[in-house]
Amino acid sequence: MTAPVKHDDKHVAWRGRAESVEAERTSAELDDAAAIKRLRSRSRSLLGWMMRPHRRAIAFLVGILVVQNFASMAAPILVMVAIDSGIPAVRDDGDYSILVGIGVAFAVSAVLEYVSLRLYIVQSAKVGNAMLYALRNRVFWKFQRLSVSFHERFTSGRVTARQSSDMESIREMTENGMDDLVMAGLNIITITVVMLVIDPLLAAVTLLTFPLMVMLAKWFSRVSAIAYRRARETVAVLIVYFVESMGGIRAVQAYRREERDKEIFAKLNTDNRHAQAKGHHQNAFMSGGMKGIGHLATVVVLLFGGWQVMQGNTGVGVLAAFLLYMKRFFDPLNELVQFYNVLQSATAALEKLSGVVDEEIEVAEPDEPRSIECPRGEVRFDEVEFYYREDQRVLPGLSLHIPGGQTVALVGATGAGKTTVAKLVSRFYDPRGGTISLDGVDLRDLAEADLRDNVVMITQENFLFNGTIAENIELGKPGATREEIVEAAEVVGAHEFIEALPDGYDTHVRKRGGRLSAGQRQLVVFARAFLADPRVLILDEATSSLDIPSERLVQRALRTILADRTAIIIAHRLSTVEIADRVLVLEAGRITEDGPPEALIASGGDYAELHRQWEDSLV
Repeated sequence: MTAPVKHDDKHVAWRGRAESVEAERTSAELDDAAAIKRLRSRSRSLLGWMMRPHRRAIAFLVGILVVQNFASMAAPILVMVAIDSGIPAVRDDGDYSILVGIGVAFAVSAVLEYVSLRLYIVQSAKVGNAMLYALRNRVFWKFQRLSVSFHERFTSGRVTARQSSDMESIREMTENGMDDLVMAGLNIITITVVMLVIDPLLAAVTLLTFPLMVMLAKWFSRVSAIAYRRARETVAVLIVYFVESMGGIRAVQAYRREERDKEIFAKLNTDNRHAQAKGHHQNAFMSGGMKGIGHLATVVVLLFGGWQVMQGNTGVGVLAAFLLYMKRFFDPLNELVQFYNVLQSATAALEKLSGVVDEEIEVAEPDEPRSIECPRGEVRFDEVEFYYREDQRVLPGLSLHIPGGQTVALVGATGAGKTTVAKLVSRFYDPRGGTISLDGVDLRDLAEADLRDNVVMITQENFLFNGTIAENIELGKPGATREEIVEAAEVVGAHEFIEALPDGYDTHVRKRGGRLSAGQRQLVVFARAFLADPRVLILDEATSSLDIPSERLVQRALRTILADRTAIIIAHRLSTVEIADRVLVLEAGRITEDGPPEALIASGGDYAELHRQWEDSLV
């Protein structure tokens, strides 16, 4: 008797699998400096692509920030002039002109700062939204173009993480981070120059603390990169588990997994909390350190500057201006720290998104696509080799010819290669060796539009999109009339149950077709395929979810659907196979029997045995 597995062990095992999938490429790349350089270069390239169309707008925004910076820098200088010149002029000569001029200058600088800040906020939001809009579209389109093999190893939870938490990190950087970076940089440069101009000695004393700030910043940049990457990984794993758990909620409730899932999720959530907390602790140390260095510098300047004033070497206004500037000097440094936090999070997100964007498309559109002028539906396999893993060849060299208009059934044990043949004809994968052609054109040279028009595959998944029944059927032929939709439903035997629904063809099917039974969903999918009118129709266990009456109804409809059309049928229910002109028995990717179903039954071979077992199961 095996010992029960503890929830902790299950959590660790699941987390290990999820993290290894999520961070597989990143962890491998972090092992050497060259890989890190490539990773950063890839991220910068994606960021450059986002910014390139908005170069003029970004330059305009920088110009606005420069204006705002100069307007905000005026106040301490005006205070200095007021103290050292304006007040003495009033006291000695009763001359208010300097103070009035300073008051007007204050008003002008305040208005200028307000206008430039408002303009910047509005324009930067437009640019940030436009950049994020383009990135979302690019990532979505890339996910759409990537092959089935990619999506089989890249879970739906990770897809969600790319389009949610990663996008949110980049949004925060584009909307709230860039102005902090530019303004902080401008403030530091401008204030340094101004202080050096008005009192070089006092400025030198102020800058004595600069090495301490550099040391603290270098430490923070080193540790925060690791912390934020870890935080991104843990939140991605959390999203993956949440999406997959909610996606399988029926199984969760059916097998009473709620408590177990709750514990696993709580531990994954704890991992994320700890990772986030570590980053916040480092951030707090950095911010506190910068504040402390700023206060230390203020004390030094106040003591040294006060002594200089007492010695008559500088004015009270100059010291006041220095103290005001110092606050504006160290506050931007703290803003830079905050921006660095945002930048680290956005950088980790960019690394993952750039990985998706740069992912090689395994089944790519041909550079010079060919078209089929007169589609007949003739399919040919010539020495086709295929494997999912190199050590496990599914098809070792399959040759097969299916004339146009012929209905072929593929039967055999699980793992014999039946579904692989169907996926290759649909070009969800490309063969590792040999060629697959449709009407004499290699599928790899065929225009994708022609392939999708001529080849349709129906699986047992019977997926329906959120919308009405009519909209789901119309997917087979976008823009089809209601008469064409109804005709397709009538041919496959779906019209009667559709009409019985409260809103008929306008009935909303809800998420994944949840309002309909499995058999009803399958009939809607059949109607969709009939409306598409492909030359080659592939049925991969397409009637497995139907009850016996529905299956018989569909079988009658199939004879109409498959007329003058090439069909490849994969089914364990041999009742579906009976409508085939030809049966192929597959074993380990090789054809062991080939012929009409009646002839194979009479021959007493493998198909005859399968047929006998099927008949026995009906008794």
